[in-house]
Amino acid sequence: MKPALALSKKLLIQIQSKIDGKTKPLGSLGQIETLALQLALITQKRTSNDETLAEIELSKPLMLIFAGDHGINQHNLSIAPSAVTGQMVMNFLSGGAAINCFCRSNKINFKVVDCGILSAVAKESFSENLLVEQRLGEGTQDFSAQAAMTLPQVEQGLAYGVKIVERSVEEGSDILLLGEMGIANTSSASAIMAALTSYSVRDCVGVGTGISPQQLNEKVALISQGLSRFSNVHFEDTTASVLNVLCEVGGFEIVQMVGAILAAAQQNLAIVVDGFIVSVAAFVAVTLDSNVSDYLIFSHLSQEKAHQLLLAEFKLPENRKPLLDLGLRLGEGTGAALALPLIKAAASFYNDMASFESAGVTV
Repeated sequence: MKPALALSKKLLIQIQSKIDGKTKPLGSLGQIETLALQLALITQKRTSNDETLAEIELSKPLMLIFAGDHGINQHNLSIAPSAVTGQMVMNFLSGGAAINCFCRSNKINFKVVDCGILSAVAKESFSENLLVEQRLGEGTQDFSAQAAMTLPQVEQGLAYGVKIVERSVEEGSDILLLGEMGIANTSSASAIMAALTSYSVRDCVGVGTGISPQQLNEKVALISQGLSRFSNVHFEDTTASVLNVLCEVGGFEIVQMVGAILAAAQQNLAIVVDGFIVSVAAFVAVTLDSNVSDYLIFSHLSQEKAHQLLLAEFKLPENRKPLLDLGLRLGEGTGAALALPLIKAAASFYNDMASFESAGVTV
């Protein structure tokens, strides 16, 4: 797959001038103005128009929930057994989860991607418009003892992520929101973060959805054990090194999200990132292709303690910090769905708010 293109700054001055000329004190809409600027630059890239300013179009948002199971949960590292992943997938498909409510409230198209939960959902029970089957197996292996998956599985997972985004663009999607479901996937995300940053395992591990102190200590020990298996393996090539980390400690849903993020940036789509797990996938994508960072919108600051540390690794300016801080720790894409009204408001402000000149207002 081709790398994403960095956002063109050719019309930056004109876009900023349009924002500054709205009927408001300069900069008074704060981060909404920064968001409008980012969306406008993405729009110009998508329309391949470097001559005139285009309106921001966000008429068909799509929420993709990537679901997979994790072998490491045989050690009971979560508050729930792995069977709950499949049960929650059925809840999503039946419309009964928090993310369903938020998507309905905000008119967001919604799909669940089975990346490899323990038991496949009967495909005939749901339309492909709701359930997409892209299974890499029946859950990953226990990465505390062996590699979570093979390199062919990682490569197939990345390709699956690309495939669903390309199909979504063909269907008219113009902004992508990402969520996930996978019991114990914070273990995989924490291990990836520890492997790709200078943070310790304890820095990267939190209580997830509410585990006990004993479970937390066991989680740290097992992740450390998994990382020690390949800590002395080194690759000169960054891509090979990252793919090896995904093989060793990744999750089926995380790998497919990485592919989806890479593809969405290549397709010039704004990408709304949910909490810690999706942010880890986004960090992997940025490590593979630094231009991806231009397309990321961070929806919220999770209560997962490592999230703030991870966000600092993206080295984003202060005015691109997460849009919300609501104490969320559910996942499912809930933070991304809740942030969409702010994103659409930024687009409306850019497209529709009068300028001083057009409104006849003098300052």
